[in-house]
Amino acid sequence: MEYSLEIDGTPETVPGGTSVLLLHPSTGETDRIDTDFLKTDTDSFLVVSTRTTAREVRQKLEYYDVDESRAEILDTLSIERGYSRRSSANVHYVSAPDNLDAIVEHVEGFLEAHDGKLRVSFDSITELAYYAGEEPTLEATKRILELLEAHDAVGLFHLSDEVHDERVVDDFRALFDGVIDLHEDDTVDVEF
Repeated sequence: MEYSLEIDGTPETVPGGTSVLLLHPSTGETDRIDTDFLKTDTDSFLVVSTRTTAREVRQKLEYYDVDESRAEILDTLSIERGYSRRSSANVHYVSAPDNLDAIVEHVEGFLEAHDGKLRVSFDSITELAYYAGEEPTLEATKRILELLEAHDAVGLFHLSDEVHDERVVDDFRALFDGVIDLHEDDTVDVEF
């Protein structure tokens, strides 16, 4: 299965199983790239959010005119922070952002429950590493990438390159098929 990509500098299409790392400065405007990734050539998509709540993810999708009927959101923050939460058919929660097994299991459940062209956005690996540690996060990321490959899906994973040392960034970079490097001035370098 081929997936269209409508992100400047990337290939026009990529095969199912492709994973893309979005490297960005901590203040980088990633929403445009993320939503361009999600709204193109997609039957269903999952947003795993370790950085914002489900409500904030919904606002982003609405602002960028992404079809929310195709969305499923996994909110890893609200329970731990004590926010009120309303479960629905397309919003789910895990107890805390360091609950790596529950996050991986939810990604697997989403991929198994949906047909067609499936995308996963993971925002962000940096936040996950903050809560769970860099090595466990690296392992969990590998598990998710294996699931994408097994289910012919594609994924975009956010990582702030200012927060981690160069070795850690390189370790994550090595896992992915493509890297989009977003700079402070919103220009991008792309390597596939």
